[in-house]
Amino acid sequence: MPKGLLEQGWLASARKCISPHFNSRPDNEVSLLVIHNISLPAGCFGLPHIDALFQGCLDTEADDSFAELADLQVSAHFLIRRDGEVVQYVSCDDRAWHAGVSEFKGRKGCNDFAIGIELEGTDSSGYTAEQYQQLMLLTLELMAQYPMINVNNIVGHCDIAPGRKTDPGFSFDWSRYKQAITAV
Repeated sequence: MPKGLLEQGWLASARKCISPHFNSRPDNEVSLLVIHNISLPAGCFGLPHIDALFQGCLDTEADDSFAELADLQVSAHFLIRRDGEVVQYVSCDDRAWHAGVSEFKGRKGCNDFAIGIELEGTDSSGYTAEQYQQLMLLTLELMAQYPMINVNNIVGHCDIAPGRKTDPGFSFDWSRYKQAITAV
């Protein structure tokens, strides 16, 4: 087992913030890694609202934009904050609810077989060096633990839900990221 991952799919070094929004994977398969972005409110960083959203306790009156999130049941496996902090919401062995209506290589329902990593950011804000470093380390850990994940099975949310999603956006440096994970 690679350093850092626990047997139940929990990263030892991550801050745990357990979400109720998950269920079992139908085939226990993990073969895809999906990169997302998130900020709540949009363009605001370092606030507690992402944790609250994924835990199902977001105060929808805290910001006018949160009204549309009322009763939303969503989660991701991980969040990498701007300062590089890694937060984990769902065990990698379970199905988090991050991809929605999605398809990869002709297979629908990517939540069934994907791990979702949220980067605190927006399509246009760019990402920090700390985020790229943590994303690279986390990706390498996941690839070691789940060998069906390889460089060809790492995509953006935009790739599995085109026309519906745009994240991680044009500011995400795919070549920097993929070079880092293939250079090791």
